[in-house]
Amino acid sequence: MSQAIEVAGLSKRYGDLVAVDEISFSVGYGEVVAILGPNGAGKSTTVEILEGFRSRDGGDVSVLGTDPANGDRTLRDRVGIVLQSSGFDVELTVAETIELYAASYRSPRGVDEVMEAVDIGAKANERIKTLSGGQQRRVDVALGLIGDPELLFLDEPTTGFDPAARRASWDMLSSLRASGTTIVLTTHYMDEADRLADRIIVLDKGRVIADATPETIIGPHSRDPVIRFAASGAPHGSLPETMADRATESDGFITLSTDDPTEDLHALTGWAIEHGVSFHDLELRRPSLEDVYLDLLDGDVKLDPT
Repeated sequence: MSQAIEVAGLSKRYGDLVAVDEISFSVGYGEVVAILGPNGAGKSTTVEILEGFRSRDGGDVSVLGTDPANGDRTLRDRVGIVLQSSGFDVELTVAETIELYAASYRSPRGVDEVMEAVDIGAKANERIKTLSGGQQRRVDVALGLIGDPELLFLDEPTTGFDPAARRASWDMLSSLRASGTTIVLTTHYMDEADRLADRIIVLDKGRVIADATPETIIGPHSRDPVIRFAASGAPHGSLPETMADRATESDGFITLSTDDPTEDLHALTGWAIEHGVSFHDLELRRPSLEDVYLDLLDGDVKLDPT
């Protein structure tokens, strides 16, 4: 059994709406895979089928060697799930909540160990109702980890986290990956997917439109790098002729696509000196995952999903 998850021809309809349209993909053991897509793309339906919460209309699905539609306690013991939001008994303390969930598993991790892993131990004896949204989200993640899962499903795991907490959560998830845990992540934070995922699957209108590593998706064949700057002293229209048709202007910044950054930067700085132009925030950058993701959805970039 070489794959933690195998999906072949998966389909799901809601009346006339095709939510998932015969998609196929796999997730290897120890791999972190991010599933991305706009609202209505089929992400939630696909993940809920993998988790065993929703039935499918067609196709074959295997999760840790078992069809999740027929999964029993043995499968549930091996899978952790972090929902986008959980229902807590707000009168229980953090420790009591995690202990309650731990009782559902035959071989749970230690409660103190899990609280330390999500950095919520300082609130162990505080009632859930007293916690901030970000702190409650850490409890959500703790509940997904308490069963010591081989496979962890994470739905928007860092929603509500401040930047420091997000970084700490990423470190925790990286350590889980290093220990061999397989992770399936859904997120709207492109930097999170770029940082954590070994592979990214992009869904749109129920179909897989990309399935590749972040490096391949962002790679130079997908889109040219850009030069971006704000300038004072000369209007956009006075750019060198070789650049004017490649430049766009928005919010006071000019963005120039380039396939020869050295030549274009040389010409651009020469033009600036000649015309008395001052640059502000001049930068050369490759497209971010978010840039290419949006291009994929717009159809401006095509990747072979296989």
